[in-house]
Amino acid sequence: MADNARAKKLADLIQVVVAEKLQRGIKDPRLGTHVTITDTRVTGDLREATVFYTVYGDDEERASAAAGLESAKGILRSAVGAAAGTKFTPTLAFVADALPDNAKAIEDLLDRARASDAKVREASSGARYAGDADPYRKPEDEDDESGENGEGSPSA
Repeated sequence: MADNARAKKLADLIQVVVAEKLQRGIKDPRLGTHVTITDTRVTGDLREATVFYTVYGDDEERASAAAGLESAKGILRSAVGAAAGTKFTPTLAFVADALPDNAKAIEDLLDRARASDAKVREASSGARYAGDADPYRKPEDEDDESGENGEGSPSA
């Protein structure tokens, strides 16, 4: 079993090699320039690598890019093996990264929260306090209510 540092180094190398090979070495029109490698993870035994990617475009382009990556898997694995120089080249599994979808969902929630805050701000713009602006008693108020003057003797 390899240590985590070695697995991390191999994962970083795989990410760079796959990205460069997609950009320069593969002529598949399904992959084009709209595929981005976002992350790579390698198992502890260095036998399997999961490559996360995003695709700029609609669902049809995402499906097309997934098919293109599957067909180019052998070429990409060969390039990784040549660059890594390890005894065993890890198998590659391509997984669409959910990060853009999660970011869009968070942005939608933030937009709804901003709209709700604007409604509350608009509703409270003409509002007034139910009582006095400062509802707390002060020491001079207590003196006036007990009928005492400032010296502690009753007033005449």
